[in-house]
Amino acid sequence: MSSVFEFVAERREQSGKNVARRARRQGNVPAVIYGGLGAPQMLLLNHNEVIKHLAHEAVYSHVLDITVDGKKEQAILKGVQRHPARVQILHLDFLRVNMSEELKVHVPLHFINEHSSVGGKKGGIAAHSMVDIEVSCLPSLLPEYLEVNLAGLDIGETIHLSDIVLPKGVEILALLQGPEHDLPVVSMMASKASKDDAAV
Repeated sequence: MSSVFEFVAERREQSGKNVARRARRQGNVPAVIYGGLGAPQMLLLNHNEVIKHLAHEAVYSHVLDITVDGKKEQAILKGVQRHPARVQILHLDFLRVNMSEELKVHVPLHFINEHSSVGGKKGGIAAHSMVDIEVSCLPSLLPEYLEVNLAGLDIGETIHLSDIVLPKGVEILALLQGPEHDLPVVSMMASKASKDDAAV
């Protein structure tokens, strides 16, 4: 299985804040890859290439190819540290994956048919409680995103986690903890305009 995203890195032998600052001044991003059977390994990646990859939403929910000194490993992106004021990536965390073992990943939600929904046609406004959810699945089954269809949602109604249609082999972790964790995902709220219309 080859990923559409490849991060090319080189080994970083030294650690520490001063080393990291020097790497950033040279246009690199310090990173670490850990997990699996291998030891944690400090890495350096080209900042411009990292920025290009992170511009794609899918990179956060894909199995990635991490090529270190010519050797390829597969991993998921577990953490991104960004500069609070500048467009700068300060650090990346990669977690190695075993293609035969389930992993836990946050997957983005895509909301469709909001304006053409039953409530949307009445002037309702969708209030989103979540933008992503944590799922468990084999790496080969990891979805790029999960779709939430608002077509039948009327004012005053709510879509919960259990209402999301999941691909085969994918489970929502919260639901595995019991029905009390079936949290709201999106609700259709009446706007001021729709309330005024109803009062006429």
